[in-house]
Amino acid sequence: MSNREPYIHMRRGPAIEVWRPASGVVSALEPIMRACSGTWLAHGSGTADRETVDAHDRVAVPPPPDNAAYQLRRIWLTNEQEAGYYYGFANEGIWPLCHIAHVRPVFRRGDWEQYVTVNRKFAQSVVEEAESIDPIVLVQDYHLALLPRMIKEALPAATIISFWHIPWPNPEAFAICPWREELLDGLLGSTILGFHTQFHVNNFVDTVDRLLEARVDREEFSVTYRGKHTAVRRYPISVEWPPAPELLATPVEQCRTEIREHHNLPPDHAVGVGVERMDYTKGIEERLRAVERLFEIEPAWIGKFSFIQIAAPTRIHIEEYRAYEARVRDLATRINQRFPEAIYPPIILKIEHHQPKQIFEYYRGADLCMVTSLHDGMNLVAKEFVSARDDERGVLILSLFTGAARELPEALIVNPYDTDQCAAALQLALTMTSAEQRTRMRLMRGLIQDFNVFRWAGRMLMDAAAMRRRGRLPDVVAVPAGQRQQGAALKRIGLR
Repeated sequence: MSNREPYIHMRRGPAIEVWRPASGVVSALEPIMRACSGTWLAHGSGTADRETVDAHDRVAVPPPPDNAAYQLRRIWLTNEQEAGYYYGFANEGIWPLCHIAHVRPVFRRGDWEQYVTVNRKFAQSVVEEAESIDPIVLVQDYHLALLPRMIKEALPAATIISFWHIPWPNPEAFAICPWREELLDGLLGSTILGFHTQFHVNNFVDTVDRLLEARVDREEFSVTYRGKHTAVRRYPISVEWPPAPELLATPVEQCRTEIREHHNLPPDHAVGVGVERMDYTKGIEERLRAVERLFEIEPAWIGKFSFIQIAAPTRIHIEEYRAYEARVRDLATRINQRFPEAIYPPIILKIEHHQPKQIFEYYRGADLCMVTSLHDGMNLVAKEFVSARDDERGVLILSLFTGAARELPEALIVNPYDTDQCAAALQLALTMTSAEQRTRMRLMRGLIQDFNVFRWAGRMLMDAAAMRRRGRLPDVVAVPAGQRQQGAALKRIGLR
């Protein structure tokens, strides 16, 4: 279950196009579904989504020419439900609450009521899709925090694995939410609750300990609540390895040539790339200021280096996102105008949707990739860039405020709020020798090969299988009658 669907059908005149959304959840989970089959339940948001489903709101995916591997079940929301549940409570409330990005969360009772309603719609669809009384259900992210409890009440024997893809704040920050107990109660309907980092696991356990009457086991990292046990675990998410062959089909040198020709840049022009949704947590402004600072301290790069920022539009119904996009556009324009002597623009801003194959061509053709998130659960762009570089070249600049920074120390780790440090990292990346690039990239690629998305999912499923087996054992060991009488006698004379 996720809010975002893996394939979106959009009408373009008489034709219907299939989009892959710009979503870390989708890029991580879609290969798992291809491998394991099953049913993916998601909000159907495309303009042609209703035209492409059957009578039961299902469509087989991936679409042709690929072979279908699993079912996508679409859930329909009214405009009011989408506004309250998605744009309101989830993304004006929970999202800024959980990210340290200095945006005030907004909570409205009407949004909360729609959030409850939509979670119930998902729960009803799970019951309809379940083919047994004890299905394995994977619930994804902050949009569906109430869903585990609702499923558990409808299907008590279900094994529910929930994964929270964004950071979990400390107890004081989480207590801001007026419905904090309800959200915790919903998540604790899970059999297993996963986070990217141990830090987020610790924050969640601390929050439960502070706000609920529950038994917390800090040695096992588990919570017993309402008489039921929830394991709270660290599962660092990753990407598919190896990447799909079509993503690596274009040779690196051809990618280098094509992206420079596409932007009218000379063949030897240095290029950096950033790939994000247009979100205020991603540090796009900080990144562009670092490029500006690079030109201030190393003017030799003026006209010889361009940074291409790809930013998919997102959540445009929320004022904070519209304002952020306007600030990014203004900043890019100001920086470009500040250096009129640059024959080629310092900043190339592309605020539009790109398909995965296009993104990989930028990864493979760039000299460096810059990830400057102000706060991130993991950040899969960093791992995708590394997986794309089978030439073992290119440099990753990575924010220390991402979960990925704990796994990829060979990247150039930076504080995105420190503009001088980020500019120095750009200079180091642009002058790094091929040998050092290769050493760093080999280490990072080795980690992603060993700890890929299949291992991430496999660990959760193996833990769930063990808990299912234990759950079938009797809770109490029967004591023979003779021993019970002996125990009673010892208790009477004070020896027990």
